[in-house]
Amino acid sequence: MRDCQWVLTLEPGNMKALLRRATVNYHMGNCQMAADDLRMVLQEQPRNAAATQLLSETEKKMKEWQPEQQRKGKKIFIKEVEEEDDSDACPVEPSQPVGGEESSAAPAERGDMGNAQKKPYGRGDGGPHSEFNNSHHGHWRSKGGNSDKYKVTQESKEKVTNGTSKRGSTASVQADQGSSGKETSVGGNAGETVNLDAPCGALPPPLSRLKNEGNLLFKNGQFADALEKYSLAIQGYKDSGIDSPEDLCILYSNRAACYLKDGNSQDCIQDCTKALELQPFSLKPLLRRAMAYESLERYRKAYVDYKTVLQIDISVQAAHDSVNRITRLLIEQDGTEWREKLPDIPLVPLSAQQHRREEPPSAEVLQARAEKAARDAERKAEVRFTGLKQEGNDFVKKGQFEDALGKYTECLKIKPEECAIYTNRALCYLKMERFTEAKQDCDAALKLEPTNKKAFYRRAMANKGLKDYLACSSDLQEVLQQDPNVQEAEKELEEVTVLLRQSLANTNTSPAKARKTVPITEVEGDEETTAGSNSESSCRGEDITINLKPTNAYEFGQSLNVARCSGNTAACADLLASTTPEMLPQLLSTQLDGHTISFIMQALDSHLLEKDPNLVYRHLDHLHTADRFSVVLMLLEKDERRYMTQLFEHLSVVESAEFTKNDVQNLANKYI
Repeated sequence: MRDCQWVLTLEPGNMKALLRRATVNYHMGNCQMAADDLRMVLQEQPRNAAATQLLSETEKKMKEWQPEQQRKGKKIFIKEVEEEDDSDACPVEPSQPVGGEESSAAPAERGDMGNAQKKPYGRGDGGPHSEFNNSHHGHWRSKGGNSDKYKVTQESKEKVTNGTSKRGSTASVQADQGSSGKETSVGGNAGETVNLDAPCGALPPPLSRLKNEGNLLFKNGQFADALEKYSLAIQGYKDSGIDSPEDLCILYSNRAACYLKDGNSQDCIQDCTKALELQPFSLKPLLRRAMAYESLERYRKAYVDYKTVLQIDISVQAAHDSVNRITRLLIEQDGTEWREKLPDIPLVPLSAQQHRREEPPSAEVLQARAEKAARDAERKAEVRFTGLKQEGNDFVKKGQFEDALGKYTECLKIKPEECAIYTNRALCYLKMERFTEAKQDCDAALKLEPTNKKAFYRRAMANKGLKDYLACSSDLQEVLQQDPNVQEAEKELEEVTVLLRQSLANTNTSPAKARKTVPITEVEGDEETTAGSNSESSCRGEDITINLKPTNAYEFGQSLNVARCSGNTAACADLLASTTPEMLPQLLSTQLDGHTISFIMQALDSHLLEKDPNLVYRHLDHLHTADRFSVVLMLLEKDERRYMTQLFEHLSVVESAEFTKNDVQNLANKYI
């Protein structure tokens, strides 16, 4: 009866447990309770012959009940034959008589597996300690001394005919050991068979059979034999080298149930602990360990396990009852401070809390759903993006740049940070001679990928179209620095270098342009503001005025450009004398080219070397670290290299405390 109550606590709709409880109540004389359970069974299973027959007999007995019949009673053996749980052996009781005199063939009642005791055990009160001695060591044995006490007696077998006794009670018989690997058990439905070779998780067939045999023996109340099967399966698992923690957890949990049934609480605790190490927060091992702790009067640990069980599934009534019972015991034992002496109760994660699965979706579930919807939307957007990009590429191949531009624009609405789309659209703008838009797309691409080679090259072509040859040269040099084998960039650089020299020559010879500066970094700068800086950055023949204290790279470039316009190396030397050597690479980073390097070398050699050779050395020591310096160095002409060689020759003969001739030679190797 208690096992039926326990099963119904875990599974309120378990029809087999209801049928067996009705059978027990019928033979105990509780006909009304039996009839109620049978009607519930028939509501779910209208064709259940056993329930129909028993309900008929129950109603007949209720009508014809006589006191003398009630006193006689009748004994019958009830055994659990519930189908195997996927995750564990079912909690059942060994065969025992119900009603009338106790049968000598029935085993002594043992502790429930997973069911709460009706009252807390105390020392000498008839609990597990009064029946068993030395409970901490070895396997428990009943008074009979062997496992035969768990086997179905011949008397009970004779009372079973095709799954029902004369009174319609459910029962089971030992299996027929046939060559087919199947064993026949009777109970619930007539003719039901158990396949001992049924697969069990990831266990190989021999271990699956051992587990199935153990489950069947356990259901038949043969706990010692079941324990042996589970032990063999555990040893076989270890020897086989397989990796399936869940299956091993179930084997330990099942064996722990055998230990608990046999009164061996200590070994039950050990097996439950091993099972929980493999599968933390597994409900059955926790519940069995809690009961084992309680039977050993280790109430604090039992309390912790029961509370953990309730975190996993709050509907386990047995755990509620045990918590209330143990709480009273701990208050009597430890007083008002009993909670402070408890071990820490672990916090069960939401994923392991079974009772929450029936509640409305949690915030985590809603968030997961939202993330899934976002992923689905992202996949759809990706499909559309890929299609638009392919259409744009096809239009480019056909020379239909206007149509391609529209497709790429649609792509950027979906993925505005896709660098390749910007460079593709920039190509369309270049083909349509819309150089400003092409440059803007290249700038956007370089913000996303600062080293994108295509973006540098196409921006160089846009700057060429805008006649900003200096910026074009700078971008082409960046391309060649990344990949010196790009022949298109090398050819374009040669062409742009010629155009840049022509532009500078025209600037020097044309009176109308003598007062204008060469743009350095700002392609769309304000011409009025640039031209209006006559006091600091314009060329007036030999009489020039430059800003010797520039605050940024643009102002430095303007001052250097003014000196270059007039060929005034003295003014350049003054500018370098007022510039910190460490800042020189940054100030030159936007307008470094061969002509600039050559002009700086002449200024250092002609004017600054004589005044401050140490400053010249420091400038040279930092200049070669400027961006694109190595590329510019490769493109220097013969005359420009001559100025550089001459400077290092003059510097090598200078005697200084800051550098030696060998230092100058090592530095020259980076230039020449």
